[in-house]
Amino acid sequence: MADADELQAAGLPRDIRIILTIQGLRAFAYGFASVLLGVVLAAAKLSDLQVGAILTAMLAGMALTSVAVGRWGERVGRRRLYGSLLALMGVAGAVFALTRWFPALLLAALSGTLSPDPNESGPITSLEQAMIGGVRASRRVRAFGRYNAVAFAAGSVGSLAAGLPALLRRAISGVPANQWWLLMFPVIGIVCRVLAARLSPAVEVGPVPSTLPGKPAPLVRSRATVRKLAVLFALDSFGGGFITQTFLVFWFGRALGASTGLLAVVFSVAGILQAGSSMLASPIAARIGLLNTMVFSHLPSNLALMAVPLAPNLPIAVAILMARFAISQMDVPARQAYVMTMVDPEERVAAAAYTNTARYLTRPVAPSVGGALMSHVALGSPFFAAGGVKILYDVLIYLQFRKVPDPGKAQRHTS
Repeated sequence: MADADELQAAGLPRDIRIILTIQGLRAFAYGFASVLLGVVLAAAKLSDLQVGAILTAMLAGMALTSVAVGRWGERVGRRRLYGSLLALMGVAGAVFALTRWFPALLLAALSGTLSPDPNESGPITSLEQAMIGGVRASRRVRAFGRYNAVAFAAGSVGSLAAGLPALLRRAISGVPANQWWLLMFPVIGIVCRVLAARLSPAVEVGPVPSTLPGKPAPLVRSRATVRKLAVLFALDSFGGGFITQTFLVFWFGRALGASTGLLAVVFSVAGILQAGSSMLASPIAARIGLLNTMVFSHLPSNLALMAVPLAPNLPIAVAILMARFAISQMDVPARQAYVMTMVDPEERVAAAAYTNTARYLTRPVAPSVGGALMSHVALGSPFFAAGGVKILYDVLIYLQFRKVPDPGKAQRHTS
């Protein structure tokens, strides 16, 4: 008898296109807001403490809402919850567009549907990953590769578009203030909600329950596996927190005298390279398996990262960084497909939510540690800390799961 994945596969290609469209719209909005929001908060005359509280609330809201989605998402129904969160995203964005009252901004930030980063991993992402995980096993990595490529590309376009209001203001009088441009969120939220309503029942595990009786048990068979993966992914995310884009801009300017204009071009190109890197995951995983793709694409990426501060000049440092970006995202679609394949279909929302939340909880800690390293060790020490922690993750996940039958290898023989 065909398994549940094969039975559901026929209805999902159209659904995948809808999810990718929604992902592109969201990533564009988040990329736009990641640049413009800082300007809006500065103009709101909020204190540094209040701005910090709002940004922290965004991360905390994502973590808390993701846990709730993981706990009760399957009970509520994926489509119903997905549409509700997209509508909430529009409402939360409208709050930032229409008021500067701190309590309202804090409450909107806690919704878990806004992000200071174009490539967020909040509750909406967890639902999307679970729904994409229902495609036929042999197509799963390709679907996740496209999903991440769309996020990188649309997020980069959104970040570039954030400069449009200032450009228009120079040429045309009466252009709305930056805050009003955030009204794009309710517009995009409405469009996404309409698109989500067109998803077919194939994205659900089974019939959507009409009531929520009893205590939900989102993880049963795969609880231990998800726990191990969450811990390891948290370690990887902690390493990534040392080398955020903000840090890279700071370091290249301080250590090598790079201009803001040059770095804007560098990170625009980086977004394109990362999108291409995501697309390469599928053919590589088809040959060597999901786990090997995760580990053996990640290791050279991390070695390249550690080589950046050793570069003798700016051109070589940029070239090394670009080489790193060209391979740095191959592990992401493989990782997402690996999680979705290692758990049962009814566990996918919980598995995505808990592993994504684990990544979010540890990432904000690293910048503070990196600052201490720069002050007491060397300006380039966060590169070595990041590379070392990420290599440790590669070694540990390989040792932990190397003897587990690789679902990627199994897919080549069964699909």
